[in-house]
Amino acid sequence: MPQAGWESLGQWGDDATRIERLSGGVANDVWSVRVHGQLAVGRLGSRSDADLAWETGLLQHLDRAGLTVPVPIPTTDGRLFADGLMVMTYLEGTPPETEADWRRVADTLRKLHLITQGWPQRPGWRSSTDLLHAETGTRINLGAMPPEAVARCRAAWARLVGRERCVVHGDPNPRNIRISADRVALIDWDESHVDVPDLDLALPHNAGGLDAAAHDIAAQASAAWEAAVCWDDDFSRKRLAQVRAV
Repeated sequence: MPQAGWESLGQWGDDATRIERLSGGVANDVWSVRVHGQLAVGRLGSRSDADLAWETGLLQHLDRAGLTVPVPIPTTDGRLFADGLMVMTYLEGTPPETEADWRRVADTLRKLHLITQGWPQRPGWRSSTDLLHAETGTRINLGAMPPEAVARCRAAWARLVGRERCVVHGDPNPRNIRISADRVALIDWDESHVDVPDLDLALPHNAGGLDAAAHDIAAQASAAWEAAVCWDDDFSRKRLAQVRAV
């Protein structure tokens, strides 16, 4: 990520400064920052303005609906992002550990799914069932995968056809969850898009309370999605190995 991009942080005020780099995956450069004297998070990436407008609008909607999410902090002239840079509130907490923690996470994800039914798709993205017929969508390029791998992924996604769609977080792993006594916070919405909610519900301890058939569908579809999004690295190959052969 070019360092010049961080010069845009000045649009959040003369005293806006970077503090230290945070782990934010491969797609973005993520730092703790100080804005208006408060600790915040800055994320610099190469997403389009339309993509960032979708994400910031979603986060504002979820915040108003009572979910605990990073809230976009506007620039001094009121914009929610600038030159690929977003600044958001910093959320405290620890990752989920116990079965009870994960049940709270499942409840939070179900609320997300409920309040975003009918939400428009993220610009440039495809849902898992769209990829039964499409080859590409943002970070997914099925043409880069072996044909046998594509067939396995599509067989997993085909089991989702006909389901209601809503916003999914897309990556509810422990690193992206902050739990405290009174709330569950979901952070890192970089993978969020409109899809079938089962993709979010293949959780540890089957915390979503899915029956055996539903859990199998969710686990297979989620493994296929992560294999396709990350292809081709060790993690994606491990996830593909969890998708049954056709």
